[in-house]
Amino acid sequence: MGLIILKTEIKKKKWHPWRWVISIVAVIAVIIFTASCYFFSVAMVPGHKDFINNSTKISRNDPLYEQKMWFKHADKQKWTMKSASGNYKLVADYIPASKPTTKNVVIAHGFMGDKEKMGEYAALFHQMGYNVLMPDARAHGQSQGKYIGYGWPERYDIRKWINKLIRHNGDDSQVVLFGVSMGGATTMMTSGLSLPSQVKAFVEDCGYTSLNDELNYEAGNLYGIPKFLRVPLIGTMSLINRVKNGFLIRDASSLNMLHNNHRPMLFIHGAKDNFVPTEMVYRNYRATRGSKELWVVPGAGHAKSYATHPSEYRRHLIKFLNQYIK
Repeated sequence: MGLIILKTEIKKKKWHPWRWVISIVAVIAVIIFTASCYFFSVAMVPGHKDFINNSTKISRNDPLYEQKMWFKHADKQKWTMKSASGNYKLVADYIPASKPTTKNVVIAHGFMGDKEKMGEYAALFHQMGYNVLMPDARAHGQSQGKYIGYGWPERYDIRKWINKLIRHNGDDSQVVLFGVSMGGATTMMTSGLSLPSQVKAFVEDCGYTSLNDELNYEAGNLYGIPKFLRVPLIGTMSLINRVKNGFLIRDASSLNMLHNNHRPMLFIHGAKDNFVPTEMVYRNYRATRGSKELWVVPGAGHAKSYATHPSEYRRHLIKFLNQYIK
């Protein structure tokens, strides 16, 4: 009798196959959610990133040494404003041109960079006779912010900086928006907004097609994550980002915003870029609706086009912008 009771209890405790399936799915879901939280922290939360060179040292062997040193000692004005959302205090450096001019440039920096790391570009445009405005994006440099927006919320901040610049320098201002890497994507994303007529042209250097494309690429390039795992991983990360950062990852698209742009744009990209793959620039170039030029820079890695070919870089900028800035 006791044996019969024991067998009955064992049968009752035996799990059916569907329970095993549910348990496995639950475990996988927990693993994906945990991994997504980790990658959200890596991608969206400001801080030290192992895959980014954050060195501030200026080597005498640097081909842009003089430009960087000029910026370091340049007379800068500190500008501040509230972010477009009103949540954060944003900071920028403003360097007026040597002579009165209507020419202005807004320079957007890259991922985990800041205005201090864009000194060579400030020097370049200043030598070209421009007033230079260099904002720190939210959650970068001296600007406040909790999360990195990859250009999507920042595009409204850039538009606000442009309006502030025009109010400061007058209605006859001519404005160029220039950006590198994440700043390049910010430039393209801003180009699709309704902007003041004073905005005459854009220059983007090595910006990505979309945040989704870039995260997919880096998931494979930096972490070796297979494609079939990236969809649930980035999808879950996107939901986390929507709750904490205010937008879905698929929303942040340079391509979609370029479809709305009818102003001139110069696209620059290193031929050996393995961080934002070079093929992205061709898709960006095809997407814009305005006048456009493309320069794929021989031998240049990510954000190294200016350092690789300084004279050619300057020549391309001058030739392109002189068509639209008088």
